[in-house]
Amino acid sequence: MFTGIVKALCSVVSIEKLEGGLRLQVDLNQWTNGLEIGASVAINGVCLTAVAIEQDLVDFDVIQESLNRSNLGSLQVGDRVNMERSFRYGDEIGGHQVNGHVDTIGTIQSIVTSPNNQEVFIQHDPQWNRYLVPKGWIAIDGVSLTVVSVEPDRFSVSLIPETLARTTLGFKQERSPVNLEFDHTTKIIVTTIERLLPSMVQKYQVG
Repeated sequence: MFTGIVKALCSVVSIEKLEGGLRLQVDLNQWTNGLEIGASVAINGVCLTAVAIEQDLVDFDVIQESLNRSNLGSLQVGDRVNMERSFRYGDEIGGHQVNGHVDTIGTIQSIVTSPNNQEVFIQHDPQWNRYLVPKGWIAIDGVSLTVVSVEPDRFSVSLIPETLARTTLGFKQERSPVNLEFDHTTKIIVTTIERLLPSMVQKYQVG
């Protein structure tokens, strides 16, 4: 589990294509203290397992499912990524409960800049709209953010200078792909209601 509070911007050192996925090596830049093989680390919001550790360099195997649902497949050597170590009980939770299970890729449609603020509009497949609520939360490339506005096929978030300086969102441009993880609790509630509603309607009509 993660909180969506990015700890560092880290660099991709190497990318090796594997059958059914790829191996990603990332320089965690002194964030490997206590990290063990098998531990979970969020890279751009995707929960990955450390498979090799050599000082600050950590290898992660990325399966095809993760490549299909995220922007990790488009990374190149030298790219910077958002990194968060897994949450430990007793730590302060400054964000939200993020699972690291990216749902889909969104695309930055437009960026509106104003003093000390940037409103970013992100386009997505309309099927995901039912999980979005104004003032609810969403994780974008692993960054926990509050939803500002919701439209049929896009939503917006506001970014403060601190977020822009400490995460990859600070150098994203229009048409950049971003990883989206929707609120897990909202997904469960909506999915449960959608499953139960037809039988409830049928029961009411019969009764």
